[in-house]
Amino acid sequence: MEYPHITHHGAQEGVTGSCHQLHISQHSSVLIDCGLFQGADASPLGARADHQLIEFPLDGIRALIVTHVHADHVGRIPYLLAAGFEGPILCSEPSAKLLPIVLEDAFKLTFSRDQKQVERYLTQVQERIIALPYDHWFTLQSDEELEAKVRLQRAAHMLGSAYVEIDIQYSPGEASTRVVFSGDLGAPGAPILKPCIPPERADILVLESTYGDRLHEDRSTRRQRLEQVIEHALANNGTVLIPAFSVGRTQELLYELEDIIHSKKLDTPARVSEPPVGAGHARENLQATPNNQIEIDWPSLPIILDSPLASRFTQAYPELKEHWNDEAQARVQAGRRPLAFEQLITVDSHADHQKILNHLVSSARPAIVIAGNGMCSSGRIVNYLKAMLGDPRHDVLFVGYQAKGTPGHAIQRFGPRNGYVEFDGQRYDIRAGVHSIGGADQAGLVSFVTQMNDWPSQIRLVHDDKKARVGLAKALEERYVRRRMNVDIYSSRILDANAAE
Repeated sequence: MEYPHITHHGAQEGVTGSCHQLHISQHSSVLIDCGLFQGADASPLGARADHQLIEFPLDGIRALIVTHVHADHVGRIPYLLAAGFEGPILCSEPSAKLLPIVLEDAFKLTFSRDQKQVERYLTQVQERIIALPYDHWFTLQSDEELEAKVRLQRAAHMLGSAYVEIDIQYSPGEASTRVVFSGDLGAPGAPILKPCIPPERADILVLESTYGDRLHEDRSTRRQRLEQVIEHALANNGTVLIPAFSVGRTQELLYELEDIIHSKKLDTPARVSEPPVGAGHARENLQATPNNQIEIDWPSLPIILDSPLASRFTQAYPELKEHWNDEAQARVQAGRRPLAFEQLITVDSHADHQKILNHLVSSARPAIVIAGNGMCSSGRIVNYLKAMLGDPRHDVLFVGYQAKGTPGHAIQRFGPRNGYVEFDGQRYDIRAGVHSIGGADQAGLVSFVTQMNDWPSQIRLVHDDKKARVGLAKALEERYVRRRMNVDIYSSRILDANAAE
């Protein structure tokens, strides 16, 4: 067997469960990510409760390298530790701060809520974590057999996200082989985040293809669409429901919403009235103009963050300001609080959640609700959707990928057709508006490759369905043809599709 080579333990035939094993030599390898299977990606594994178990051998795995802390990339770490993995967990410095929060939640959901067990588990996790600065080489192995080192670079997907460069040299004086794992890449100009700079070179590239067949708007257009969706719902006395992942997208949303409200404050004096029941310091936010048209009072609009986990992450973000981009830091220096502004209401207890929900359903008062989970498969967003999906006054805005087999994907797909979605075996008609804002698209993924000085000769596409991968593969092949270069683009689904043509 030739080295290096790669074994995929997830996210090869779907978008979730990311887990890739880079075999450096016969007795040495590393894992890149160890994520949960979600939605339809979990169903082929069967209905058994242990489908997330680690069923590959751990012998020779020197380390786990984490690209970022979303559940589909780290959610199986509790299972990995339970299976006997004893190596270090390498991640960026911001991820080292955020990862224990994610893993505490994952452990409670899958293993135990006993506080003593949780504390023992978190102690074990903390002892394993090695926080790496960006753009810093860390030695994985250095002996007579080979020298291998790893470097993390910003991926601009969420705070702490990284793509992974692994450099392997088998003989002194011999040219090294560089393997790059993209993780999830962010769209250009993402709020809060410093930009992603593509690698100088790669011999082998493992590249995500989640939006590989689509082109998305730039940040200014995405923000404009966000504002339009909100204005549409609020003008109808409706609520904007945003199913959001607790870390990353939630904080970016809050950042953009704070800036929209800040801009509106400069244009329109705030109108103050009595707060709605159960809504903290939020205020009534509509006023009739002389011609009876409804005018939205943005500065008084309640932004409701109904997710205790998301609140914990949002509180942790300011502690990582050194990793924010210049724009975000400038706003803080100007005295603004982009993640803790006046209109933001955080909801912790279930009783307060139910009170807010009942009030919004009965009062026809406009609001924005951000709640987990991001794919609508569980969490408080489900209660909002059950109560509001059938009312056309409301809107649902998706800001993250919806995996096939999840309720979020069903709403996204069938909502525009006046379809329905099932929760807990019951059918709910979709009459609310449905909108989506995406992440990194085909142009960004292709650019990640073509901005390298030395392009990879082998590209493995992971993370998504056949259509996205085929679209990205064709776009990449066109670039290589123009440059008169050869490339081996690997994907089992692409090979199957080509055979069928």
